[in-house]
Amino acid sequence: MQIGTGFWASKTLLSAVELELFTVLAREPSDAATLIQKLGLHPRSAHDFLDTLVALNFLERNDGVYSNSADTAFFLDKDKPSYAGGILEMANGRLYGFWSSLTEALKTGKPQNEAKLGENAFDTLYSNPARLELFLSGMTGISMGAAVRIAADFPWHKYKTFADVGCAQGASPVQLALKNPHLRGVGFDLPIVQPIFEKYVAANKLQERLRFQEGDFFKNPLPSTDVLVMGHILHDWDLPTKKMLIAKAFHALPAGGALIVYEALIDDDRRKNAFGLLMSLNMLIETSGGFDFTGYDCQAWMRETGFSQTSVQHLVGPDSMVIGIK
Repeated sequence: MQIGTGFWASKTLLSAVELELFTVLAREPSDAATLIQKLGLHPRSAHDFLDTLVALNFLERNDGVYSNSADTAFFLDKDKPSYAGGILEMANGRLYGFWSSLTEALKTGKPQNEAKLGENAFDTLYSNPARLELFLSGMTGISMGAAVRIAADFPWHKYKTFADVGCAQGASPVQLALKNPHLRGVGFDLPIVQPIFEKYVAANKLQERLRFQEGDFFKNPLPSTDVLVMGHILHDWDLPTKKMLIAKAFHALPAGGALIVYEALIDDDRRKNAFGLLMSLNMLIETSGGFDFTGYDCQAWMRETGFSQTSVQHLVGPDSMVIGIK
């Protein structure tokens, strides 16, 4: 029952993020009457809504005054640099409706997003600046934890330069540069991403060490740096495209260079990482051929390409990285 009706709790959280409830409460804890006014809620179910969030441990309530839990104060306050709600905004604005067609996707093997209207999902996202910024913010939300761990756990002292392929808003480059002051990095993505990337980099005061390089990884060579990073990129594509991108990375790297691929890697026995498996179903919803994969799979593709050393390292939550050394 908990899983079968899980969309109840999911949509309650997503609506709270949409209403910016946690940001409002971060500024000032408030009683229900005040929140009804600030958020424009109808009084009929406002108390049920707020108390549901208390029961789900997203809010605390003391003497009728609501405040954020430690987690929502850190991750879901838009005024904090630790805000990771972009992925939830995207889940609310796009994915929630698309997932209602999962059964159709399982029967047809076809995506259930904008593609059903004859549109290319990526073209649609990238043609609308507001929607694109929502998507890129979502990528920051889903990548932040992994980026922080990669910045700390990878032996960056051996390298001087890196490029993030498909950099989106710039979560990974910013975290790598913040943790490792000697590094200089490149964000590689389509031209329309540049102002969004540069705005995010400037907010973190890293313009001197991070720059944007426009390019299309299908049409252009990848940047020539010591390390290439692909985060939540390979799972968007079918197997031939995955292998093509790994090969492109191999040819762009110098001897001794490294490729880091991080994803919600499915465990090799395909039994434990439910999020990784669900993400692969999300690729069914969102793409024409994408799927998630195991660390064993990715290492095999890297070795087939020519990488001499490969390894898998857990990062945080469902995310792990595969490292290939040329």
